[in-house]
Order: sequence, then structure tokens, then C-alpha cells
Amino acid sequence: MVQVNWQNVLNPRNYGGLKSECLWNIMRLTLDEALAVGSQLEIAAINGTDIIPLSPTLAAQCGYSMDSDPWGNTKVFVSLLGCYVDNQTFNLGLRIQMYGDGLSKKVQHDVTETCSYSRWASREILCDRNYMEVRCQPSWSLQKSHIWKMTFHTPDSKVMVLKDAHRAGYGAMTTPTRLVLRSPYNMPETYAEEVAGVPMEVFSVSTYYKQVRRLAIIVSAAACPTGGLVFTDEVITWYVPRRIPPLISSAFKILETHMGINGQRLDKTMMAIRRYKLSITESHVVIELPVGSPDGYYKSHAPDYSYHITYTVEPMLELLWRAEDTRADTRYKVLFPITTPLMPRPPHVTESRVPEQKVFNVLLGTFLHDVSLLNITFTTGVLTVTECNARGFDFQEHRFANSSKTFSLQVPFSDEVVLKHNPNPLTTVYFLPLVFGLLILPEQIPFPHPAELEASLEDVVLPTTTGFCDQDNFYISVKYGSQGDNFQIMMLHAGSWRELDTELYSLTDNNTHVSIVVPYTAPDTVFETVQSDSIRARVDLLLLETPNMWQLNDLSLACYFPLTMTECYPNGTVTALAVKVESVRNLNPKYLTLSDQSCKPVFSNDRFAFFSFSLNSCGTTRTFFDNVMAYENEIAMHHSMGKHQSRKGLINPDYRHTVSCYYLVNDTETMAFRTRPRNSDPKADPGVGQLVVQMRLAQEVSYDLFYQTEDYPVVKYLQQPLYFEVELMWSTDPRIALVLENCWATLHEDRTTLPSWDLIVKRCENLDDRYIVFHPVVADARIHIPAHVKRFSVKMFTFTTDETVLKEQIFVHCDADLCDTTKPDGICSGQCASPLRDAKAADISQHQISSGPILLSDSSNFV
Repeated sequence: MVQVNWQNVLNPRNYGGLKSECLWNIMRLTLDEALAVGSQLEIAAINGTDIIPLSPTLAAQCGYSMDSDPWGNTKVFVSLLGCYVDNQTFNLGLRIQMYGDGLSKKVQHDVTETCSYSRWASREILCDRNYMEVRCQPSWSLQKSHIWKMTFHTPDSKVMVLKDAHRAGYGAMTTPTRLVLRSPYNMPETYAEEVAGVPMEVFSVSTYYKQVRRLAIIVSAAACPTGGLVFTDEVITWYVPRRIPPLISSAFKILETHMGINGQRLDKTMMAIRRYKLSITESHVVIELPVGSPDGYYKSHAPDYSYHITYTVEPMLELLWRAEDTRADTRYKVLFPITTPLMPRPPHVTESRVPEQKVFNVLLGTFLHDVSLLNITFTTGVLTVTECNARGFDFQEHRFANSSKTFSLQVPFSDEVVLKHNPNPLTTVYFLPLVFGLLILPEQIPFPHPAELEASLEDVVLPTTTGFCDQDNFYISVKYGSQGDNFQIMMLHAGSWRELDTELYSLTDNNTHVSIVVPYTAPDTVFETVQSDSIRARVDLLLLETPNMWQLNDLSLACYFPLTMTECYPNGTVTALAVKVESVRNLNPKYLTLSDQSCKPVFSNDRFAFFSFSLNSCGTTRTFFDNVMAYENEIAMHHSMGKHQSRKGLINPDYRHTVSCYYLVNDTETMAFRTRPRNSDPKADPGVGQLVVQMRLAQEVSYDLFYQTEDYPVVKYLQQPLYFEVELMWSTDPRIALVLENCWATLHEDRTTLPSWDLIVKRCENLDDRYIVFHPVVADARIHIPAHVKRFSVKMFTFTTDETVLKEQIFVHCDADLCDTTKPDGICSGQCASPLRDAKAADISQHQISSGPILLSDSSNFV
């Protein structure tokens, strides 16, 4: 129980969030948020021992009004001449009951208040939020008078006795000195009228009193504004008519003007601090209130899921005027709650970034204090605020002095929720689509706010290429950039780019680099220049990003490789090699001839032409100078002058290569030797001196691991490469070279069975099988003499008969020749390089070898 007996309106008292104030002709009771949070309120009037619940209808009829903001701050206004108020001493009592989910039980507060008010005007009009009230002081005493009937003045007048008026919801009572009439808004007997452009609601009644020997009539009226507002983003302007009929019918003079908030008058100093303005024009009393004044409050809304705000404030206007004809005073008080129209406030999403940090710094705002962020929807799903912080996104809420707030979020570019694409080779665009899930309190109204963030950085590190050469190969290294292996390696071939053939070249990938070994004689190399003992070859490599076809990097690597172009032998024989160089792209080596055009290459392909001839043939010329005899011939492309022209002439050749041999005349070479007695006669040593050739199947292209006898039959998929190595065993003689004469495959171990398929024919790849590849052999810890080893690969295949696939095992067989490298007329000119296909004079021996069985797997992985 809180009992308050205040006589001084300037010193209200506060009792734990419950405050009572006497404000001239009304009383105000306030409950703050801390007291009423999470509860519902019931207001009852205390009338002696009776407790009368005040329903909305009864409150309007009896002079009570109540209003709460969304957070529970509540104001109750009571007219000092309301029902259940002692109209002599102005004692009143109220019971506040609170209940709801936020309370464990019903909480009750009783308030009694005694107010003092003596400055009554002849007529007082009160416009509260839910009712209109007029108080009249007639010239005669009402102490023994009783209301008989009431006539409501509308376009159609209506008469009611007091009992019917009360039943209809109107309030009517008499004090010894005053008549008090009260009407809720929008009653059937009230009417609307526009005064000076301001909509008003009018309540006009004639009250009849039966007195001894006479009938008395009091005519009363109240008119209250229901509009007259003009809004801008900064100012609320409230217009009230200066002359309000039917309240004023003659000349009058305004004696006092007061402006207040929530029923409390404000002095001029406070009005200036709050920037409130009160002015009087010829037709209006004007009040100006800045939007955002601390006497009001903002509220969030989300119509159509779009963020808006309103501002609510409750000004009071109080006027005192005097009629010049009657000298009667009228006090006119209006309590007028104002809420602005919805003001759109789309929240801004801004993003800032520290140059050295690859992070989205997202700032969302600004919002009112009644907005909360629940979750954020990313491309990968929805995360709560707690989950965002657990993931390392650093979500924070920032509050400011004016109770507004913003939300910040950090998302690293490396997280999977960030989308990425490259508009050009050097630039990465990072894209972060978001949907913020927001909630308006306390109504629990959800609304989303989508946002799309984008950042463009030139942060792409391109892959780099380096290379070097030895005597036989190009060695190229491609280092990955920041995009990993998002590129294709292209090789320039015959003037156009084609993808690197991984089956043709040795390739190693360790996730940071790709290493490639390219023999200088590979199809993708070009020959730039030729010298007597070397050739300058070049390989062109391009890193191409698909599907955009961006050229990320390139490499053009040129090196000199040892190559003997001409060899002059003591027996007068010459071998010469002509090479197709880059400057003569259209050259077909097979059409090259010596000076005598009948002397053609003994061997040629698309890049080389090999000549072998004696010095006294093919148009060779001889010249003597000093002690030297010089022989010269020329390899060229000849043209005839006409259909019947002799072919002896050379007309502007496209290609020329001079072949020269020099011999000393009358030269004698002396050789020294000595003998040593032999200790014993020579004898045969069984098992020593036999040359052995073996063929093995490697497990992969590096030729480091081989299948053993117990591993056969080896199972392979269709199109899976088979890597074969044929090696001359135990020999350390560098003069011996191994050459594969013929290799073929059969279904059975017997090398003479049919069907069979040729792999190598006369030391060269079978042109009908494009999957056969020779692999270079270089010296290493195991291979001491590369000429003793040959390596080739073929892709796993199967035989077919009458379109039926024979899924059986295959065997690979080879005939290997061993030759003497000191005799140039034999097969030792090289694998698939000898022009003398049938020459056997230099052969040492021939060996037959076969592989173990290789089975075709039933899996279709490589089909």
C-alpha cells in the first residue's frame, strides 16, 4: 500500500517505480518499466471499501485514461472530477494489479492521493486520449438540484433521461457548484466538424434540472482536436484552432497559454532546452516539437519486412481565455498523443578493409534499441550469433549514448561462405551474400535484411616456369601460383599449341611443382640452328587457364645439344645428317639431295635426312691446298627450270647444307707397342663371355620398380600404359649398343602364334599404332651405359576376332640386335635412325626375349 497526500504539485514522490503527481485539474500516476516489465496491468478504482475494475468503457465514462509504451512504461490520468473521486477534497484511490508470464504471482499496489486545486475557471474543458469532459459552474447553486434529462445536440437531437445517458456510456454528475459531463470519442451523439482546417469532435448537451417552482437549463459543449498535424523528418507541427465554435460565440481574449508534456506544464527555460515552440497566429495556436525529443520515444516496425521507425510524444496544450461579453473564463486543456507516420530507415551495410588483411569487416546499422540480431544466413546455411563467434567471425553489438545500435561482423576471405571468381588473370573478386535475421522487441516481429558484399584484389600469384638442359633433355619446372593447378600445360607443335602429352614425356607432380623432362628430339621441339658438332633446339611452353583461355605464363627454352652432323671415314665413306630447321618450315627432308640429284637420303623422316656416300660419287668436288685435300658436297632442295630441263642445275635453293671432309696428304701415323710374355696358354672359362639380354615390365614411367617373376600374370586396365625395358646384362663394353629390331604381341607364349600385333617394325614404331613411345635413357646409379638399354611404352589393348573382344592375356616378344658402334655402316646409327635397314655387317649377335603374361582387367575404369 502506497499512500500519498500531496499538496505541492512541484514535489512528486517516487515509491519503487510507482509515482503519483497532482497536475492542476488532473492526477497522473506513472509506473516505470522496471516495475511493470513482462506483466499485464489491471486498474481499479478504490471507492471506500469497494474496488471497481475500470474497463475501457467505464474508464472513458468516468474520467480515467491509461497508456503504456511497448516496454511497459505506463501512465494513468484521472480527472479530479472523475467518478469515485471525492469532489470536495479531491481524494482518490487506485489499485494496480500486475500479472503475467514475467511474474510468479499477482502483484498488487494501492495508491491513494489527495490533490488541491482552487483555480477553477467558470468553464473547464479537458480533452484526454479516450474522452471529452466539460465542467460548468452555473450562476446558481446546484446543491439541491437534480438532473432530469439531457438533450444531445447533433443534426438529429436526441433526449435521454440521466439513467439512459449513463447506460449509453456518457458521464454526468453534479457537485454543489459544478456540472460535469463526459463523453467518449466517436459516440452516436457526438459529431465531427472541421475548424480552421483542423478536424474536431464536438460534444454538445443541454442539461435540464427540476427545481422548486422552476426548470433550469445548462447548455454545455466540449470540442477536441483529432488532427491538425504536419510532419517532416525533423519537426512535428500541431495546429489547434484559436477560435473554436461552439465554445466561443463572441469576442474573447487569451489570458494564458501553456505547453506541456505528458500533462506536465513546461516553463520557458525547459521549452528552450527541448527546442519546443509555442506560438499564436491569427487562426491557430501552433506547437512545434522536434522529432527525437527525449520526452518521446522511437519504435521499430517492419511492414512488408522493411525496416521503419516511428516517434511518439504526448504534448499538452492549455489555454485560458475570457469572453468579453460575459467576462466568463474558460480553461481548455488537451492531452494529445502523437505518433509520426512510418519513417523508412533502411539499414546500411558498409564494409571496410585493412589492406594487409583479407577480411570482410561488415557493419550493419543503425537500429533502435528494440532490434536484436538472431542469425545470419550464408551460402552454406544459417548460423546463430553464437555459432558465428564460434566459427571465428567475431560478431559484436555496439550501443551508443542515444540507445541506437549497430552490429559488426568479420568474415575472412578464406572461409567457404565467401564466393570467389577471377575476372582476369591477376584479380580475384570475393563475394559474400548475407541475410541478417533481425527481431523487433518486445513484439517478437522478425524481419530479414539481405546484403551483398564484394571486394576486388589484385592478389593472384601466377605460376612460374624455369628450365635447364643437359646433353639430351630439356628439364622444365612449373611452380604453382596461388590458384594451384588451375592451368593446362601447352606445347608448341608445328606452329600451333597442343596440350602436353603426359604419355610422351616424363612428368612429376609434388603438389607445389610440376617437373617435365623433354628429349631434345621430341616432336614438340624445334631446331633453330645447326653447327658441325651441335644443334640448337628450343621448346616453347605455355600455361593456359581454361575455360577463360588466359595465358598465365610461358617459357621458351633453347639449348645446344651435341650432335655430329658429318663423319668422314678413312675408307672414303661419308655420312651426313641434314636437319629441318625452324627457318625452313615447309621443308620435307625426303626431297633433299646431294649435288648429284640422283643421290637421295638413305633414310629420312619429317625432321631428318641421312646420307651415306663415297667421296668419289654424288657430285663431290675435291680441292688441294697446302698439305690438305678437301672434299665438298652440298645437301639442298633442287628445282628444275622446266619439264624437259636438265636436273643438274641448282636454282635458288630453299635449303643448303655443305658437307666437307679434310684429309692430310702424305701423312704417316706411328703407333708404339710392346709385348709381354704370356704366363699360360689361353683357355675357355665356361659361362664367361656370354652376352645376355633381358626384358622387364616396369611398374611406372620412372623405371625404378619392376614386376618380379612371382607377380605374373600382371593385371592391367584397358588403355593403361605398359612400360618395357630391354637391357644388355653384365657388359661393360661401351662399343656395344643394343637396338630393338622388331617387337610384337601375341595371345600365347609361343612367339610364332597368331593373331599377333606389331609394336616395333625394323627398329621403328609401328605407324599404325599411335600409342607406342620410345623413352630416353640417361645414365644413373643403375644404368652406366645408356646404349645398353632401350625403353618403350604401349597402352594395354586386347585382340578382337569378328568384332568379338578376346579378353585374354597377351605376351610381348622382341628381337634385339647387338652392334658394334665403331662400324658406322651397321645398325648402330640408332633406334629408328638407321638408313640401312638390311645391313648386318656390323651386327655382333641377335637375341630373342619375351615378357610374362599380362592380363586385361575386367574393370572398365580405363575403357
